[in-house]
Amino acid sequence: MADSPSHPFLQGLSKHRGAPPTVVVIFGASGDLCARKLIPAIYNLGADGLLPAEFSLIGFARKPIPDDEFRKLAHAGITEFSRRAPTPEVWDRLAPNVTYVSGGYDEKAAFDRLAEKITGIEKKLGREVQTVFYVSTPPNVFSSILVNLGSSGLASKYLGQPHQSKVIVEKPFGKDLETAKALNKTINSVFAEPQVYRIDHYLGKETVQDLLVQRFSNSIFEPLWNRDFIDNVQITVAEEVGVGTRGGYYEQSGATRDMIQNHTMQLLALTAMEPPSSLDAEAIRDEKVKVLKAIQPLTVGPHGDVARAQYSAGLMGGKPVKGYLEEEGINPQSGTETYSAIRLAINNWRWQGVPFYLRSGKRMARRVSEIAINYKRPPGTLFAGEGAKFDLAANTLAFQIQPDEGLSLVFNTKIPGLETRTQPVKMSFRYAATFGSNTAEAYERLILDCMIGDGTLFIRGDETEASWKIYTPVIDYWRSVGRAGMDSYAAGSWGPPNSDALLAQRKRRWREP
Repeated sequence: MADSPSHPFLQGLSKHRGAPPTVVVIFGASGDLCARKLIPAIYNLGADGLLPAEFSLIGFARKPIPDDEFRKLAHAGITEFSRRAPTPEVWDRLAPNVTYVSGGYDEKAAFDRLAEKITGIEKKLGREVQTVFYVSTPPNVFSSILVNLGSSGLASKYLGQPHQSKVIVEKPFGKDLETAKALNKTINSVFAEPQVYRIDHYLGKETVQDLLVQRFSNSIFEPLWNRDFIDNVQITVAEEVGVGTRGGYYEQSGATRDMIQNHTMQLLALTAMEPPSSLDAEAIRDEKVKVLKAIQPLTVGPHGDVARAQYSAGLMGGKPVKGYLEEEGINPQSGTETYSAIRLAINNWRWQGVPFYLRSGKRMARRVSEIAINYKRPPGTLFAGEGAKFDLAANTLAFQIQPDEGLSLVFNTKIPGLETRTQPVKMSFRYAATFGSNTAEAYERLILDCMIGDGTLFIRGDETEASWKIYTPVIDYWRSVGRAGMDSYAAGSWGPPNSDALLAQRKRRWREP
């Protein structure tokens, strides 16, 4: 089929030539994620000239919405949530290609209507297009959507060709090992694995992507990235917010399912993986899976590898807030953790004997996500025994993922003066200060990568199962013992005593980000 050079996106908007003509279909188009993240991301790709020359967006949800109304909702979402305000130049080119299909996720006829709409777009353009299906819905309808994409023929459209259909699946990827396997089985009964893009938006953040660059492009880091020099690694994903109106959902999730099993484990895998043979997506994902499979099983119970807690009433920003058990929709006898701390051991040559500490919680002192590489103290007693004259700290390399993306290095230096006194100092790099604050958001990078067929920053099926294999026994144990062993921490603090004790067992303590 012939190209269509008259298409509006060719008129000064499109610079990106990596993706073929594309239709993005968002399931759950009337939902919050679509308005806050997905449509603004697509708009910003268009503003940056990174959408393919022929691009269309189709919203799909149960609620009937006329095309014009959906365009208004999309424009409102961009206005409120985008990193840049909509301009007529960009919006007027995008809007005519934004449409909507209503129907049930278990309604085969609705998917047939969707297929007809996509065929109509191809006829109008005079060429074949690839279709990206973005499943942005509650997980209880994942299977219905996937099955209907298969039965309608949309999943297998142009299979094996560069413009084959693709599917982006939002987390959670199951709630334990058994359900993760079942979801993967459903996905792979409809889509081939190269068509599948399991998304974790953390992997689209600049600092996460930069982690591999820092490790493998700087000779001063990688030679020291092992058990000979590193004492421990700490990964923190802390939130200031409580459960808010999501109490019903959170009761079925908890911190371990919601954050530890996915976000923090992705950060761990990238931190601990061996150098890949290339930057090919499969080479990188192979190394991530090897790390996950090398993690030793966790011990539970007293003096084990895990700690959990719930936030109690406290102060956030000087204002009183409720404890978890007083929040709307929460069972007063709930055994759901709002804070989880884990000690992991990786059984391979590089990391033998180096503990990895992971923690995530709600209502913590401040919102921050970081990876801290804590190096061993230097040997000898050269600067010991002199009291207050020598304030020495272990070197720490910290990657801050949010909110102020960047990295810092703590090292010791001499205080100016006539006598020798030392003090730890921090050298920092911030993306906003060096490159400006209006950098692309994670969803922009990930949607673009899917369109061009780059799976590097997405999660493979065996990776999800390897991670769930680690945490399912812990979740099952906690379910069996109810509230036994549950600790508490005041809202606005850095966590509970049993989390501090997890590190104190080996004479370590949490770093305050």
